[in-house]
Amino acid sequence: MSGQRSGYFEGSFLGDAGKLADDARLECKICWTVYDPAEGDPVWQIAPGTPFTQLPTHWRCPVCDGAHDQFMVVLED
Repeated sequence: MSGQRSGYFEGSFLGDAGKLADDARLECKICWTVYDPAEGDPVWQIAPGTPFTQLPTHWRCPVCDGAHDQFMVVLED
């Protein structure tokens, strides 16, 4: 099936911090909320400039409560 690898969608984060740039934006695959490091997350009191890989382990999507591994890398055109 095109766009999938080992049961996961292409672009899935899967917890591999080594594959993400500090300015990478990630999108929740449940509710489509985008985490943008430039903005941080005011709901969880995450300061602007915080890369996704440096979010605390208890951080979850501020809209749907999805876990870290529910986020996919936003590919810029």
